Amino acid sequence: MSGNEQKYIQDAFDTNWVAPLGPNVDEFEKEIINYLGASEAIAVSSGTAAIHLALSLLGVSKGDKVFCSSLTFVASANPIIYQGAEPVFIDSEPETWNMSPQALERALREAYLERNLPKAVIVVNLYGQVAKMDEIVSLCTEYGVPMIEDAAESLGSTYKGRPSGTFGEFGIFSFNGNKIITTSGGGALISENAEAIKRARFLATQARDPAQHYQHSVTGYNYRLSNILAGIGRAQLQVLEERVEARRKIFKRYYQELVHLPGVTFMPELENTRSNRWLTTLTINKGQSGVSAKELIEMFNKNNIEARHVWKPLHLQPIFLNTRYYSHSKGEHVAEQLFETGICLPSGSNLLEDEQNKVISCLKHTIQSMSKQGVE
Repeated sequence: MSGNEQKYIQDAFDTNWVAPLGPNVDEFEKEIINYLGASEAIAVSSGTAAIHLALSLLGVSKGDKVFCSSLTFVASANPIIYQGAEPVFIDSEPETWNMSPQALERALREAYLERNLPKAVIVVNLYGQVAKMDEIVSLCTEYGVPMIEDAAESLGSTYKGRPSGTFGEFGIFSFNGNKIITTSGGGALISENAEAIKRARFLATQARDPAQHYQHSVTGYNYRLSNILAGIGRAQLQVLEERVEARRKIFKRYYQELVHLPGVTFMPELENTRSNRWLTTLTINKGQSGVSAKELIEMFNKNNIEARHVWKPLHLQPIFLNTRYYSHSKGEHVAEQLFETGICLPSGSNLLEDEQNKVISCLKHTIQSMSKQGVE
């Protein structure tokens, strides 16, 4: 917490605005708009809710297809299932770890020839790094397919000076407890389309018709954000830039200390972008380092250090088996390789120097020990 949250929480209690509406919600939405330079925003209960609303607004329904990044958390794709639609997963590319324009182009071309273009494309900005937006936006425009930008992990990141989340027909953000700023649980949907956001407000509040009595003509959702949680978000948003700098500083130190080790390669930062470095991630080549990602994570765990694999690609998840998938190129499955070799290091904004030293020391010792064994 920044230390200023209690002021906004107390305001909510003092004025008895504890419902999923109120002054904090209104101001939080305005502050999100101002920060992003967007036109419209609605604060909602989660990033998942924001994706679901975006798909609803685009008319995605049973039998439709939606293209989605494969290397991401399942929340990016679950709303496709909510709508009864079919996900088609797109591989990553090496320079950003995000959706491969090369694979997307092939998928769109085939869908066009089959006369079955997707209703939407969901592009995820992984671990804070923005995808290759120029290429992806160009492809979506060429084929007339709206793009939803899942910026759940990339608030504070930029692409050629423009904030992440502002490139698609809709942008979505998450303020979950593990994000760079948090409202405990929460999210936001943004758009330049004022009518769409107005419709989103209607759908997010159980789609109540403008009648004197309770009347409902379409299915709605309970997706509005609490006025109390929005108050937390207002204070958090004030320190977003500090959080980005803290995460980037943590990344820089990891990089300086570890990049020279055999087999260690950090997630790239594409030219003319700024990643918020939500998580510091790297890949480990066992042939060069003597240790696999799995073995390194086990060693971290023995030393009471929490490290994780990168996201398991969605096309490999049991829930999505037999779902259509497009690789980066023939024989090159980038997302699968990243999953096999990738590690997320402790990266919290409040990570202490001694704690980071412990992570660095453990990783160095493990690789150096394995290197000596290899020599012997």
